[in-house]
Amino acid sequence: MKYFLLLVILMLSACKNTTEKRLTADEIVTKSIVVSGGDLYKTSKIAFKFRDKEYESDANGAIQKRKFFSDSLNYIDIKTASDFQRYIEDTPVVVSDSLAFVYSESINSVHYFAQLPYHLNDKAVHKKLLKEETIQDKSYYLVQVTFDQNGGGADFQDTYYYWFNKETFTPDYLAYDFQTNGGGVRFRKAYNERYVNGIRFVDYENYKPKDASETIQNVANLYATGQLELLSKIVLENITVVSDN
Repeated sequence: MKYFLLLVILMLSACKNTTEKRLTADEIVTKSIVVSGGDLYKTSKIAFKFRDKEYESDANGAIQKRKFFSDSLNYIDIKTASDFQRYIEDTPVVVSDSLAFVYSESINSVHYFAQLPYHLNDKAVHKKLLKEETIQDKSYYLVQVTFDQNGGGADFQDTYYYWFNKETFTPDYLAYDFQTNGGGVRFRKAYNERYVNGIRFVDYENYKPKDASETIQNVANLYATGQLELLSKIVLENITVVSDN
């Protein structure tokens, strides 16, 4: 009898492992979006402060704003899917196309990271489940993200790694490589998790490899072995979430 029970346990364990392996990258990301806010992203206005600038986005992020004070003047930058407009002391000013592109990308980047993992289901995103990996005694799904050139932004060539906790499905770590300014790799650890009116927000410790020749494929091992250097902390303040419903 005891051998029969052992066989049943082993079979159930095998079935569980098989079920886990059937999850696709799309399913993992979708689960992560659900536990992080789900449909609230589509119906909520989000605002926060980041590095002395105030950011706002309407429901679903169709309109993104950045407000800041510089040279004794108030600036407001407004980005939509097709346009950028800068206001100084409530007066619209002309900005060159090249600068408008740079400002738009900067605004979009801040909102993108603040609302992760929501935008990982955008049309330009390609996701691939690479493997399961352990970081600090917790199990993670490692998902690689790449982008189409059309809709993927100025840095569409960059590759991102996301580590999704297998129990909570939250993205506790992320890394990316970049090509500009000589290229390199960055690794971020999420901390200070909090939910504001149902939407998850985190701050990040931002690291780089001590050896500049290291690759994104090895960055988790570098973190585990103390071979990353802390560059900065990415902190969101004064977060507000107001639902349109």
